[in-house]
Amino acid sequence: MASLRSPSSPTDGYKRFSDDFANTSINNYGSNVTNNRTDTDGGGDATLDMGSRSSLHTGLQMSEDEHWEMNYHEAAIYLEEGLNNEKFDSHPSSPEELPAYLRVHNPWYHGLDLLASLVLILLAFTEDPAVPAFELPVWAHGTIELLALSVIGIELHLKLKWIGWGTIFKHKRTMLKGITLLIMVLEAVVVLCRQSSHFRVTRALRPIFLVDTRHCGGVRRFIRQILQSLPPIIDMLGLLMFFVATYSLLGYYLFTEHVDNGHFQTISDSFVSMFVLLTTANFPDVMMPSYAKSKWYALFFILYIITVLYVLMNLMLAVVYETFTRIERDKCRALLLHRRGAARRAFRLLVSRRAPRAVRLRHFAGLLRHYAPHYGGLDVYLMFKQLSRSGGGGLSRAEFANVYEVFALRWAAQAARAPWYSASPLEPLGRAAAVAVRWRYFEHLVYAIIIGNGVSMILRVFEAAGDLQDSARLLCASWDTWLFLILFLLEAALRIMASGLSAYLESGWNVFDLSVTLLALLGAVMLTIAPKLFIVVMFRPLRLMRLYKLKKRYRDVFGTLVLLSPLMSSAGCVMLVMYYFFAIIGMELFAGYDLRNCCINTTVEDFYKYSENSSTPLGYYYLNNFENILTSGVSLFELTVVNNWFILMNAYATVAGQFSRIYFMVFYLFTMVVLTIVVASVLEAFRFRIQYKRSTTKRDEEKLLHEEVHTSWEEAQRLGASGDLAEELRAHLPPGMQVTFIGTRPRTKEVLQRRMYQADIQKWLAEEDDSEDAPPSTTVTSSEDPLSPPIIQQPDSENNHQIRTGYQL
Repeated sequence: MASLRSPSSPTDGYKRFSDDFANTSINNYGSNVTNNRTDTDGGGDATLDMGSRSSLHTGLQMSEDEHWEMNYHEAAIYLEEGLNNEKFDSHPSSPEELPAYLRVHNPWYHGLDLLASLVLILLAFTEDPAVPAFELPVWAHGTIELLALSVIGIELHLKLKWIGWGTIFKHKRTMLKGITLLIMVLEAVVVLCRQSSHFRVTRALRPIFLVDTRHCGGVRRFIRQILQSLPPIIDMLGLLMFFVATYSLLGYYLFTEHVDNGHFQTISDSFVSMFVLLTTANFPDVMMPSYAKSKWYALFFILYIITVLYVLMNLMLAVVYETFTRIERDKCRALLLHRRGAARRAFRLLVSRRAPRAVRLRHFAGLLRHYAPHYGGLDVYLMFKQLSRSGGGGLSRAEFANVYEVFALRWAAQAARAPWYSASPLEPLGRAAAVAVRWRYFEHLVYAIIIGNGVSMILRVFEAAGDLQDSARLLCASWDTWLFLILFLLEAALRIMASGLSAYLESGWNVFDLSVTLLALLGAVMLTIAPKLFIVVMFRPLRLMRLYKLKKRYRDVFGTLVLLSPLMSSAGCVMLVMYYFFAIIGMELFAGYDLRNCCINTTVEDFYKYSENSSTPLGYYYLNNFENILTSGVSLFELTVVNNWFILMNAYATVAGQFSRIYFMVFYLFTMVVLTIVVASVLEAFRFRIQYKRSTTKRDEEKLLHEEVHTSWEEAQRLGASGDLAEELRAHLPPGMQVTFIGTRPRTKEVLQRRMYQADIQKWLAEEDDSEDAPPSTTVTSSEDPLSPPIIQQPDSENNHQIRTGYQL
């Protein structure tokens, strides 16, 4: 007979079974192995007290407790799929699929997958055209590439092993990854065989592997939002290009006879000039030759800029903002319903035939042992108690649907909320510090010291100094610097003594103040040791940012930045991926061209004049090229800024052909789309925060972020606490005494959205309940207690109308 073993938990807080099984008893918060009844046929036994059977032990012979363990395991998998927003059609459905699923979802394999993806990205530094300091021979970077692709290929093989080849067409991301992997393996083999690189524009697709890793979920969501926002953006771009083309045609017929205006000599020149004018990079240069002939020609350019730049571009931002706001709300709805669906699937695996409508504490603890084994027994019990709002002995399906909300709670006994220094030798110091911090003028004194620090810096800046070293030392390592640093450290020490280190670090402003103070202290020490280390002069002025906290508008701005930090990090990664994509293409297209003295007798000739002895101030533009991945990134950033970007485009149009302009125009359109969505996300986050502040008081927010649970040892026994769980609870719940625990959840945007979308959430849940395609139940409860046996309604017949009690099989 095969049974299960529970291995040590991975670092992501999710205990998984290995694919091999060994006999061992399971004695933890869940079921204890006391009943060794086995399922003789592997298909089910009437003696098992289980509401639903896990598909992961189909055909396996195991005891009832081992069946329960597999139910807990599969329920935990469902909850993790809900948390990570993974589709349920990739859920393992048989014991044969489970080992591959567990290996791919192992955190060590996640790290290996991420490492292989990053290695592929970084190979661009070593491949031709390579950064000189990192260049490797072909056999070396080709071998590394094949090894990295092999790791990714193994992960893809294991994934297909459980989702099946038949469902790959439903997983577009997996299908795209597989096709890209196949192409890159073939190209890497060709490179190794030929011992030389060829035209490999497909290297630009390497970020696909990075984006597909578990650690880049936020990046995938941002890309998904971009794709969902594309339809209105494409509509507006179509309208925008119509006006650009129309004005280009009109400009051609108006200005083509102006010999000294070379921007409109052909239809293509006219279109390029008007496209560049869309970014205002060539204004007023493009207008001045015609303006010199007649002042009325200025109307053409003024009307064009007003139409495309101030009307259509802002209208596109408005359309994208409206679309982004709707997508954000739809995303919140989809994630909520997906997690609710995951909770319902898990619920079916946790109910028993004796309690088909409720999850008991024993089974809830078994679930948490696999889903989040880092939780202690007290945490498990308090989460169960928090969910059990009805006061019954178990969790109904509606109560269990809120299971994700309690996972973020961190519990502490109300008595533990007393000052940290209570009954300790440091109590006199702690009380004195608390009195000082609560002094009504303490904050005013701190701000006065910060202002004094600023005045001191201003005086030091204007103070005469012998050279840069003396000036830097006076600014950041003089006696007044040390004085203010000591005062700031004293302030931090008082706050820490008054509230405790953990409570002190909960405030973002406290973390910022302490960080910049320590950096300024480090800078003063470093500047004393190394007088030419001028970069440290930036640390001392950072303390002045605390003054911005005084004004509410600045607090709103900083609060918005905190809410936006996850989204901005994802947007930054998307921008880097886009830069990598275009950098690879740019290197493949333009790496062989030298731009020095490339544009003789053109409008950009002066920007590329070069001589061995010296160059003109404008002549350094030849450095903006695509000779390796680093210089390509710098060139692309200059194109993103769009200041004089047409100079680089015209240079490559001269040396590589007119069609090279398409590359630069497409890059501009891509950056415009991404940056427009970033601006829309900033506007949406700021609007969300302002509305939240207006509709939520401090008291409401306190209630939102904190939960109270009142319980006792006797209640824990009544709810079924036994075994190791009971032993752990006994240390925290003295008999005959009620204890209050406070649960605190972090202040994240997801938590705030539940408050802002409260009415919408109730509507979404009601709509989902109405749309559920569930057959009418033939079971009615015999009482209000969800743990009581159900009453089975017999089918109506002429001779049978009686109702009898029993258990649902």
